[in-house]
Amino acid sequence: MNGKAFLIGLSAAALMLAPGAALAGHGKAGLWTVTTSIGGMSDAQLPPEAMARMKEMGMKMPSMQSVASQICMTQAEVDSDALPPVGKNDMGCTSHVLSQTANSMSAETVCNGEMKGTGRMQISYSGAEHYAGSYNFKGTIHDRPMETSSTFKGDWVKADCGAVKPYVPKK
Repeated sequence: MNGKAFLIGLSAAALMLAPGAALAGHGKAGLWTVTTSIGGMSDAQLPPEAMARMKEMGMKMPSMQSVASQICMTQAEVDSDALPPVGKNDMGCTSHVLSQTANSMSAETVCNGEMKGTGRMQISYSGAEHYAGSYNFKGTIHDRPMETSSTFKGDWVKADCGAVKPYVPKK
């Protein structure tokens, strides 16, 4: 696997597994801004070709990388007490809720595909318009050891999603 594919896989896993699930059973329908900070990796966990490619691109590791995105949550997604489906998942991961209260949720992700390992997510809700949480994963990706962590937060923006469409999982 080349360095770019490794980073894309790692970033996709961290982004896919954490923030979208945070609204299950909580929040408000509409447009949300979700910010995810990915970190917790060391140079030793990256293949040498990935490190070389990152240096060529001017990237430094380990570092906390923040990504902000907007998502549109439907009322059905907000009302659900289950994690949103992610559809066809090439990483071979499934997630399930371990515990859920009015103010928090914890979930576990088990991966048995390209990624192998276990992740844990903790989320705290501050009313219907804000949540924050963390996600930790330990395992392998393409048989290389991997341990990563991320933090995320979501803030409700408005009821109208505008041009942002609700997530539809791939079949």
